[in-house]
Amino acid sequence: MHKNTDYIYDTVSILEQLTGFTVTVENKRKEHDSIISINGQTFFVKARNEIRKENEGLLINLVFPFEGKYCPFIFIAKYISVDTAQTLKSLRINYLDISGNCYIQTKNFLIYVSGRKVQRKQKTNKSKAFQESGIKLLFQLLSNPNNLQLSYRDLAELSNISIGSVSNIMTELEEQHFILKTKNKRVLKNKPDLLERWIIAYHDVLRPKLLLKKMSFANKLDYANWNNIDLSSVSEKTLWGGECAAGILTKNITPANYNIYTDATWQSVGKSLKLVPDDNGKIEILRLFYNSEEQNTVSPLLIYADLMGSGDSRNIETAEIILNNELQYLK
Repeated sequence: MHKNTDYIYDTVSILEQLTGFTVTVENKRKEHDSIISINGQTFFVKARNEIRKENEGLLINLVFPFEGKYCPFIFIAKYISVDTAQTLKSLRINYLDISGNCYIQTKNFLIYVSGRKVQRKQKTNKSKAFQESGIKLLFQLLSNPNNLQLSYRDLAELSNISIGSVSNIMTELEEQHFILKTKNKRVLKNKPDLLERWIIAYHDVLRPKLLLKKMSFANKLDYANWNNIDLSSVSEKTLWGGECAAGILTKNITPANYNIYTDATWQSVGKSLKLVPDDNGKIEILRLFYNSEEQNTVSPLLIYADLMGSGDSRNIETAEIILNNELQYLK
């Protein structure tokens, strides 16, 4: 898939104005989105519309750790969040946004610009594929690519959306080169890009609507004994998500935050599990938005999304384990 990366030229033009350096751009669409030269120093470009907490871990894993003292890559984006910019800088990973904020270090020079106002443009005619119905449908396709071969009626029932929505979203996904339709079947294409966009859309659009209540354990000892709690006492569709689910799945993490997905009310969850409402609580009760067949934990895809969306380095490390094992087919 050829991404529209024309903004690279606008971005490096701003850099030239700010520094007086000579910057050249060479487009090669095989391994890299572009190659730029800044005062004779070559950088391999990773271009994105936005880089922020929800996708920073995915991108950092593309380039870090790097060989040598200086990073040969540079992230160029229309928008980079302040927190993410600081994370990249702390890892000595080069970045540049369309307003000129940047961190670029070589043996011969260091460019660091911050504080320039970044305007996030409000999108019009938003893609249906990355709105609520599309996020639910994509969840089913990314969780199990075999679902691509289902009829639109079956996909609608599985995703709990209308058949018309399925038709529109599938058409968009074909047009955006995420689905290839052949004579006999449909095939998922550009899976890493699709996964990244889905995670951002999930955290932007759907997940805020799923949050029912923040709570805390009435008995503080339950934080350490969370794994002995029987969620089925609430309902068969009450499941661990996020760090707890990752701990169960990988044995690689001890949770600091607790996500519970459920088809019950938050009041029922609180009563059964002895939780109390707390706006600053570490326990999030979320509505389960799909018909889960899992036991005890939500699907690996949803666990992965929760971990990546946290922006926490230890969670991102654990998410990578899940990607390499349970979600290897999406790489």
